[in-house]
Amino acid sequence: MSQKIKKVVIAGGGTSGWCTAVALSRQFGTLLDITLIESAEIGTVGVGEATFPTINSFHKINGIDEQEFLTATRGTIKLAISFENWGRKGDKYIHPFGSVGKPSWIGGFYHYWLAAKARGYEGELEDLCFERQAAKAHKFALMENPRLNYAYHFDASLYAKFLRKLSEEKGVKRLDGKIVEVKQHPDTGFIKSVVLESGVSIEGDLFIDCTGFRGLLIEQTLKAGYENWGHWLRNDSAVALQTEFSGDIPPYTRAIAHDAGWQWKIPLQHRQGTGHVYSSAYISDEDARNTLLNNLDGDIRVELRLLKFNTGRRKQAWVKNCVAVGLAGGFIEPLESTSIHLIQMGITRLLQLFPFEGCNEHLIRRYNEQSRAEYEETRDFIILHYKATERDDTPYWRDCRDMVIPDSLAGRIELFKETGHLYQGPNDIFSVDSWLQVLMGQRIEPRSYHHAPHVISDEEIRAGLDSMRSKIAEAVEKVPSHTDFLKSYCAIS
Repeated sequence: MSQKIKKVVIAGGGTSGWCTAVALSRQFGTLLDITLIESAEIGTVGVGEATFPTINSFHKINGIDEQEFLTATRGTIKLAISFENWGRKGDKYIHPFGSVGKPSWIGGFYHYWLAAKARGYEGELEDLCFERQAAKAHKFALMENPRLNYAYHFDASLYAKFLRKLSEEKGVKRLDGKIVEVKQHPDTGFIKSVVLESGVSIEGDLFIDCTGFRGLLIEQTLKAGYENWGHWLRNDSAVALQTEFSGDIPPYTRAIAHDAGWQWKIPLQHRQGTGHVYSSAYISDEDARNTLLNNLDGDIRVELRLLKFNTGRRKQAWVKNCVAVGLAGGFIEPLESTSIHLIQMGITRLLQLFPFEGCNEHLIRRYNEQSRAEYEETRDFIILHYKATERDDTPYWRDCRDMVIPDSLAGRIELFKETGHLYQGPNDIFSVDSWLQVLMGQRIEPRSYHHAPHVISDEEIRAGLDSMRSKIAEAVEKVPSHTDFLKSYCAIS
């Protein structure tokens, strides 16, 4: 066990660094002396502009006001992701954040819909999800009964600035400088200090590595190791830009599959973020760039930026007195918008296991076990989108369709195909309804289902589904447009 933790040094800014700073300063106040070091020379990745609903909990526990946040970051609401061309070219389905129907303790509500469908019912599953229908109609409101589950789109660079202000108000000290040396204790190997290009040395008891893909502390210094998942998640590049955007603002992200990857479209209050995620083994950077340029909705505001990455995770997210957060700890491509979620879950886990008395090996082991499980279950859900395709029009999609997948995912898919059963793992952020939407959205349907609905007559089950569909449609009709909500809530013009 190391010495007691009093001084925390965060290496790197951006979303991961400032999320860490705001959480530590707001939760532990005067218990810690917190310094964040970032360099304007290095910059940040900064293209992650879509999120997952758990961001609401992170903001709530850290006292972040929603209206202030959305106004400061030019944010919009996200109810879902629209997937286009994934199962087959021309297909389109929406993965919403809400539940389908009313779940029962005995099994997912979708079993009742499957039973009704087997008896000739023609209603669509998507009609039974409030978020799905609100997203389709471009509507949103803050309401309790029924409640819409949602996340956000926002400008990542403005988010970091917003969090910086909140952190500095709570005493976080920011240093502008580039780390050029990391010094370790000769006897333990623990990090003792980091040295800036200016010659200034910053000592600490606990170091948080938010240096992005470089992993300056966790990898270059402490040799944590990296588990590469490129054989499952083949994309290793992205080209991103910003375009003009006006008119009605849809409350969802678009994920449009192309020949060797996919394109995101994320609407903000003042612009649209867009980019093409692809595999350089199947398409050149130049052709990927042209694919993106040929599929724009508005004039370019910010020029192209090329990013290279390796999908995977650090074998250990916490080594000695260093914890990796964000890209320094791992990266699962931006499909399903899990990057900021994984950042904030890593921070939340650190808060829960914070080593006030020193870096105990049992705390470290527990943190790493939970981090590994969370990354792996998230990985499986993302792989599902590529495996569950019938596309054979390009080598990329044929190889994705035919690849050997992790046993953990293969078992889930076969369980659903054979029995209709789905489950949410203990570290799985994606609900049963999320798995259902993607599986069925990409044409994987079960051969059977739970027989509990068989005790209900055809007339009763049809009447129940029709009633639910009508109530959702009526509720959506009363909800204002997403654009009108933003004008009122954020005072945008």
